[in-house]
Amino acid sequence: MKIDRIETFLVPPRWLFCRIATDDGVVGWGEPVVEGRAEVVRAAVEVLSEYLIGADPLRIEHHWQVLSKGGFYRGGPVLASAVAGIDQALWDIAGKAYGAPVHALLGGPVRDRARVYAWVGGDEPGEVVDAVAAHVAAGMTAVKMNACGRLAPIPTPAEVDQIVDRAAAAREALGPDRDLALDLHGRATYPAARSIVSAVAEVRPLLLEEPLLPEHGARLADLVASSPVPLATGERLYSRPDFLPVLQAGVAVVQPDPSHAGGISEVRRIAALAETHGALLAPHCPLGPVALAASLQVALATPNFLIQEHSMGIHYHTGADLLDYVLDPEPLQIVDGHIRRTEAPGLGVTVDEAAIRRADQRGHAWRNPVWQHPDGSFAEW
Repeated sequence: MKIDRIETFLVPPRWLFCRIATDDGVVGWGEPVVEGRAEVVRAAVEVLSEYLIGADPLRIEHHWQVLSKGGFYRGGPVLASAVAGIDQALWDIAGKAYGAPVHALLGGPVRDRARVYAWVGGDEPGEVVDAVAAHVAAGMTAVKMNACGRLAPIPTPAEVDQIVDRAAAAREALGPDRDLALDLHGRATYPAARSIVSAVAEVRPLLLEEPLLPEHGARLADLVASSPVPLATGERLYSRPDFLPVLQAGVAVVQPDPSHAGGISEVRRIAALAETHGALLAPHCPLGPVALAASLQVALATPNFLIQEHSMGIHYHTGADLLDYVLDPEPLQIVDGHIRRTEAPGLGVTVDEAAIRRADQRGHAWRNPVWQHPDGSFAEW
């Protein structure tokens, strides 16, 4: 079996799919994308494809090594994401070739279902309560929300109080038996993060995500030491070397993205590295159905898995949603806040190739917002 064709598809709302076909008809799918830079990753996949055409798709680890390290200049979000989507597609091919789900090829499942959380939007406490109540009624056991919008370098007491009020409203709607996760999205400076983590401790969040920017990691250990809340990070880290200092700083939860951090191959190794530091895995995945399916395969085979992100109904989506590009939504259905293990071969989802090809004709040019502070200076989104 040889790889004979690699295609990419730029589809709304902000995704990039990769299709790898073999000469005996086995096809694998992946999602190599950097949100807001999908066209750049598409070009990177095209360059990497030069090496893969004619190769044996089942030599996944060898290909990962060559694609990640074969160039003199390595790493970064574009290359790591291009490799990630290719890696997902190769695992999909391997599972189909061997007639087994990917989690079986990773050593077998350690759980029957993976817990997931839902996203909650809404800038006002009342909106948050309504959104949380809807998720509770649907059987969800955990929700996540942005802790804040644009944030001053040193927030006023009123700004911090607004964060606490929204989080407290969500907690009240959830009750004590469900979990609330808060996301600072890298918007806080170190002094802001210190203030916020102390203030939100009263709502007892499951975790506080990305309290600092990755480039401010030198302050992370100090923040961990002072935080009464479990801290999580990793959506903008792309390899084990990136995660090592974060784990040494003492974070409780790592959040590699299977479409950014080198795919299934590297995310499972990051999870193992985290396990040696007593940290848990909560994969970042606000993307499409292939990325979620790949992430779930890792979750099912990972002992230190905590909870899984998904993008159904997320506020970034316009023009398409998570299940619009799959023929059978059943493998990704959420029941009682969990997605059950599938035994289907490969990644376990069947994409709607015709819908993907039609969507690619429209394409997209999604870009993240660029924010400013009131004085006109740049603000973190």
